Amino acid sequence: MKSLLKFFVLPLLLIALGSCGASRNTRLRKNISKALKTGNFNNHFTGIFVYDPQLRDTLFKKNSGLYFTPASNTKIFTLYASIKLVPDTVPVLKYSVQGDTLFMEGTGNPTMLHPYFKDSTGINFIKQYDPIIYNPNNFRENYFAPGWAWEDYDGYYSAERSGFPLYGNVLHIEQSDSLIVYPEFFRDSLLLEANNWNRKSGANLFYFEDGRVDTLEIPFKNSPQLTKELLENILQREIQLTDSLPMTQKKILYGIATDSVYRRMMLESDNFLAEQLLIMGSAMLSDTLKSSIAREFVLETYLSDLKHPPRWVDGSGLSRYNLFSPESMVHVLNKMYQEIPKERLYAFFPRGGETGTLEDWFEGTPNPYIFAKTGTLGNTYCLSGYLHAKSGKTLIFSFMNNHFMGSSADIKERMQPILEQLRDSN
Repeated sequence: MKSLLKFFVLPLLLIALGSCGASRNTRLRKNISKALKTGNFNNHFTGIFVYDPQLRDTLFKKNSGLYFTPASNTKIFTLYASIKLVPDTVPVLKYSVQGDTLFMEGTGNPTMLHPYFKDSTGINFIKQYDPIIYNPNNFRENYFAPGWAWEDYDGYYSAERSGFPLYGNVLHIEQSDSLIVYPEFFRDSLLLEANNWNRKSGANLFYFEDGRVDTLEIPFKNSPQLTKELLENILQREIQLTDSLPMTQKKILYGIATDSVYRRMMLESDNFLAEQLLIMGSAMLSDTLKSSIAREFVLETYLSDLKHPPRWVDGSGLSRYNLFSPESMVHVLNKMYQEIPKERLYAFFPRGGETGTLEDWFEGTPNPYIFAKTGTLGNTYCLSGYLHAKSGKTLIFSFMNNHFMGSSADIKERMQPILEQLRDSN
């Protein structure tokens, strides 16, 4: 009799549970659809894709296969590409040695004497040699990527790309008890006066109002000649420029852990690090430093299965030429979810209410439930990442908003109850 009851009851129980789950998901979809038809969501372009990686099931989608300007959500693709291409420790430079002569070229490494990382691995290595010959001609990029706003040239978020970055390619100015200028090389190029611009266009002449009490980072105008002069100032010896290196096997000098660069890039949405990571990726594939080499290789190999191939033109998302779909964002997030240990993966992403660009938004009680990358430009706010439901389940989502007229704060306030419904209903 017991076995007979089990024969009938268990299937009925499974059907009932399945019906409850289906009913719950139907209700969730109706609630989200209703929320998207009201308030600040009904006058701009919105796309959402929510995916359950355990069940391999789509929970909700709207405009999920259409293309959006992603802003810094682009860094999700940059993170994935970098993890695939760049070693666990930063490739500082490529070199060969003949006698006492060091021949070297850049890899795009952004950490050398960077204001945050302050890595001196490369400098300590280079100073062992004399003469030193540097080839800048492996860098084949424009300093700005396509679609960047020209008037942003003096903003900290728009540092120039280069093959051999030093100091993060920015001048760091800090006024406390005294005026701190880093690097000191530019102190004589700093004018203590007010100006509408932080730097003269096309030249390394900087402006900082006398008496201003804060910290300012201003991108400097890069060139092979400036890199030579900065290195000479650091090393106190002559650097010779060359058009090419000898036809010998190049070695690679390695530095700090690459994960520290990924975390900084994602948590602070650091555009400079994002751009340089793709350039470093190209250095691992070629002798030519060009971010398109990395982007195209990753799209053709690791991401050849994308249903909606993106228009991917830079590493940071500063360009409005970038176009990605919410489904593509979730596709890459899911690949990382399946391939990377969770503790390592989540450490790269801002946590709602706690860290990085989400410090003031989407707070969980008592624990964070959003681990995601923001993307913000004028009239654009996107959020893509991982959501921890109350059931313990992890959902992967992309929530993209383009062309709204109000503030991004209004959009975030409208997004929050939708994200909370996803948290509480699964």
